[in-house]
Amino acid sequence: MIHLPTKPRCVGLILVLLAMIVVVRTNHSVSAAEQSHAPSPDRPNIVLILVDDLGLHDLGVEGSTFYRTPHIDGLAKGGMRFTSGYANCRVCSPSRASILLGQFPARHGITQWIGAAAGTKFNRNKPLLQPEYDRQLPSDDVTLAETLGAAGYRTFFAGKWHLGGEGSLPTDHGFAINFGGHSKGSPPGGYFSPYKNPKLSDGPAGESLTLRLADETANFISHPDPEDSPEPYFAMLAFYTVHGPVQTSQPLWSKYRDAAPAPPADGNRFQIDRTLPVRQVQDHPIYAGMMELLDDAVGRVLEAIDASGQRDNTIVIFTSDNGGVSSGDAYSTCNLPLRGGKGRQWEGGIREPLYIRYPKLTRPGMTCDVPVSGADLYPTLLDLAGLPLLPEQHADGKSLGNLLADKPDPMLRERPLFWHYPHYDNQGGEPSSLMRLGDYKLIHYHLDGRDELYNLAQDASEQHDIAAEQPVRVRRMRDALLTYLRSVDAKFPTPDPRYDAEKAAANQARIAGPFKQRLERAHAEMLEPDYQPNASWWGSSVD
Repeated sequence: MIHLPTKPRCVGLILVLLAMIVVVRTNHSVSAAEQSHAPSPDRPNIVLILVDDLGLHDLGVEGSTFYRTPHIDGLAKGGMRFTSGYANCRVCSPSRASILLGQFPARHGITQWIGAAAGTKFNRNKPLLQPEYDRQLPSDDVTLAETLGAAGYRTFFAGKWHLGGEGSLPTDHGFAINFGGHSKGSPPGGYFSPYKNPKLSDGPAGESLTLRLADETANFISHPDPEDSPEPYFAMLAFYTVHGPVQTSQPLWSKYRDAAPAPPADGNRFQIDRTLPVRQVQDHPIYAGMMELLDDAVGRVLEAIDASGQRDNTIVIFTSDNGGVSSGDAYSTCNLPLRGGKGRQWEGGIREPLYIRYPKLTRPGMTCDVPVSGADLYPTLLDLAGLPLLPEQHADGKSLGNLLADKPDPMLRERPLFWHYPHYDNQGGEPSSLMRLGDYKLIHYHLDGRDELYNLAQDASEQHDIAAEQPVRVRRMRDALLTYLRSVDAKFPTPDPRYDAEKAAANQARIAGPFKQRLERAHAEMLEPDYQPNASWWGSSVD
């Protein structure tokens, strides 16, 4: 694979406009969504719902029996549910960039959440120095929003951006409207007004941020263009929730405290997996309250689509930017049977819900087990809108049009997916790069060059490393992975001479002992009737 140079933004936009006139089809197959490329009022509306830190098994449709998610479950059952859907990174900013650019993080250069320390500025006594990374969405790439805007779409953004500050905000990358998107990855004022958000006015004291963002999106959907033109819209609702701080209302905490399952018989909600305790049960009542509000918010947006009379002509996509937080941060959810969670190299960190409903093409109850990722959304949406693909831009993404039309696409099933995370994080993950090819997943560790290999069809929980049993497959996959990374000029970690192995061992003993004990007590206390969290968590409004 050859790394194609990016183009200046002005040239890129000119190419997009020319592509609207001269149809260039270089995709791997003829899509099921072949349409005229002339301007058309029948082009689909697009609603892209992106949740932050949502684990695959946080949803009822995916097996959760504790969290309440009827609206999201209904959306999943109303169209195509991808059972091997992936985020492009185990943390947020890289995955968000991949959706908007159609590229894997190693190519676009945002390999870490923006704002994280790198190089010698990261000082947590780790054996590797992390490389630097790009800290804003590259201006010389043409985003999905810019391409759709050039084709006549009205564009709207609400929620978490975390792809740069002034000069690299949603309105600098193709979104005409922005509610709440700025440089920060967490809501500055928490989940209840006052928000302390420079791009979102405060609501009444205690107003829910999650519901407010949904209402702004629903309002945009419900009100046509002021000029009453037939232009379609692209609305991206990128929730801050369920990212920390983990907050809910007192009534919701009480509801889920009473509904929580019995605690583990041995009292251990957590097990150490290499580096940190990892949550083994879903019984966090505050997080459960956040999940209910998320579901209610999604329901408001879906109701607005139905009320607009445009349900059949609206593509709705629902997904997440990385796995649920089972270790580090708030230790708030459990991703079992998937191993690990946010920040970690196993499936719990990257396997995500991915649902696409487009009644003109999909049918209720459809499922697909072909591995796909967020980078595929860019070419898929162009394809479904009848617009020419831009393979030099969305270089790592492929249209899912045939899959959505329930047609086989062997090239999609056989292609490799790549991940590159040469960093440490506060969830206990290790610097590594990944490759999925068919049923097999390779994890290549940058500290010592070792490899793990899993057959996900037989071992979705990644408990049985078969690298020693299949050395030929390991070598071929590792060579393909490293060849790709070199082709896109990926950056790699280097040894840190400051590393103190004795101090590291002492810290690991502390984590496995006193730290885990305190963690167990704190999470047990959340289910006590007299539990009193930080006072700012209460007093919210969920109306």
